[in-house]
Amino acid sequence: MSEQPSEASRVSGSPGAPESPNASGPPADASPTPQPPSQPQSSSPSPSPSPSPAQAIEPPVTPAYLHAQRQRAQGAQQTWQPGRPWQPPVKRPGATAELRPAAPPLIPPAVLWAALATAVLSALLLGDGLGVNLLIVAVPAALAAAFAARAAGRRLRPWTATWAVGGLALLAVPALRDAGWPTFLAVVSAFALGSLALHGSRSWLGVLIGSVGTLDSVPAGIRWGWRGVRERADDSRGRWGTAVRTTAVAVGLLVVFGTLFASADAAFADLLGRLTPDVSIVDGPLRTFLFLVGLVGALAAARTAAAPVRWDGLTVKPGKPRGRAEWALPLIVLDLLFAAFITLQLVVLLGGYDKVREKTGLDHAEYARQGFWQLLWATLLTLVVIALALRWAPRGGSRDRTLVRAVLGTLCVLTLVVVASALRRMDLYVEEYGLTRLRISVAAMELWLGAVFVLILAAGVFGARFLPRAIAVSAAAAVLAFGAISPDAVVAEQNVQRFEDDRTSIDLDYLKDLSADAVPALDKLPEPQRSCALRVIQSDLRGSDSPWYATSWGEARAEEILRERPVTAGHRTCYGLGTDGVREGDRDGYEQEHDGYDPY
Repeated sequence: MSEQPSEASRVSGSPGAPESPNASGPPADASPTPQPPSQPQSSSPSPSPSPSPAQAIEPPVTPAYLHAQRQRAQGAQQTWQPGRPWQPPVKRPGATAELRPAAPPLIPPAVLWAALATAVLSALLLGDGLGVNLLIVAVPAALAAAFAARAAGRRLRPWTATWAVGGLALLAVPALRDAGWPTFLAVVSAFALGSLALHGSRSWLGVLIGSVGTLDSVPAGIRWGWRGVRERADDSRGRWGTAVRTTAVAVGLLVVFGTLFASADAAFADLLGRLTPDVSIVDGPLRTFLFLVGLVGALAAARTAAAPVRWDGLTVKPGKPRGRAEWALPLIVLDLLFAAFITLQLVVLLGGYDKVREKTGLDHAEYARQGFWQLLWATLLTLVVIALALRWAPRGGSRDRTLVRAVLGTLCVLTLVVVASALRRMDLYVEEYGLTRLRISVAAMELWLGAVFVLILAAGVFGARFLPRAIAVSAAAAVLAFGAISPDAVVAEQNVQRFEDDRTSIDLDYLKDLSADAVPALDKLPEPQRSCALRVIQSDLRGSDSPWYATSWGEARAEEILRERPVTAGHRTCYGLGTDGVREGDRDGYEQEHDGYDPY
């Protein structure tokens, strides 16, 4: 009985099969692929034994099976070797691979529905402006993140609740104020706090990167959502069809009967028109874009809540500690310089401006304007100096810690006096020339920097564990307070008060470009100054057709005031007061429109 090579051996190129010189196969150094033993075949038929249970479930030996086994063996042993250019390099893990958790479980249905609601509300509400609609859109997005975190087993912690509540509170600023610049700061800060709520960061790098870390989950969120929709659609085709039919019937009934009731009663039609979004074909591209932004944003937030990147794992190697004299001497010299400057400032603040005027030739306002910006930069640079000093501070024991606290604590206290001096200079300048948006903004920033130095002093006494999160909370609180006080209203109030006190002049050209938040303060001006300051705002409000969800409380209040007391002064009267009551960008068109009727 002769032994013949099996059919599997001839196909796979195992020993016993003739080898073609052009046959391709694995590299010579690769491990041989395990082959099934060939069975001898006898010339006479004989009964074959019954297969064992293990053989009964073994897959058949086919060319495809052998190729898969060969590829698996090659992949397990494949390494990069010089001189073998046909072998691809081994893919190494990225720098943040250790920070990324395992993939979350399949996306829950509640997350999908919340993300879809966010997308629909974004498309319907966000295309007409900003107002309470931001809060309305944020609610289903927050629910999507909460559902995803609960499904992944994450618990609600105090700091997570703090970030989430702070973010929602910041989104109330667009609903209250018409001014665009506090609204922009509030929206950006709300996004940062929401991202921190999803990540739960606590270190310096964690808080800094975690505030924008949700953007890292955008691609993963899209894949996560698509995989969940595809798998669930395959498993529940009947339920999806029922949901679609139910929604279509409900929408059809609302459209039919809503149209009938609107045509039957004008008051109901007006109410329905105010409550429902005005969607047209022209707005199709914008609405589609907003739909995608809402959907992607909600999925990214949910994906982050289910499996956040642990940015706290990023650490900065501490600097080499310096000797006490080498470290402390430059800082002590800086403290002495601060002390000398503050001594002069105290003399000035206590009434020594006459001597300063004799030496510099500057009045109060010029002296204040000349020094405020320098003091602001000095405050910012002091923060940099403290950060670098802590990096290279001596760390030998309790005596070194006492030295660090004494030197840097003194520097922080002296910097607080510099902050007070800068604010006093700004106050003198505002008394002379009035308050503007820029002046109130930099004064608010200086106040926040002072709060940061107070937090640094507290960290030196009680420990720096909560310092990164405390500074982030202080920044968010400053933005919230800045929007809540209505800076445009404060600017208008201060200028109106100066005009009522001395009756000299008022910059109507500047005040007419404020937002609707300034109307209650400008309404206190006597005529014709009142009308000239309110002409532009009244024109903007009458030309606006923003729905209720895109109208702020400041706009609604201004419309009510101007409805009761509309503008009465004309263009000629305002021109005599130094302003024509027309915005700078609209002046050319206004002059062309009134060129034949107005000699001015």
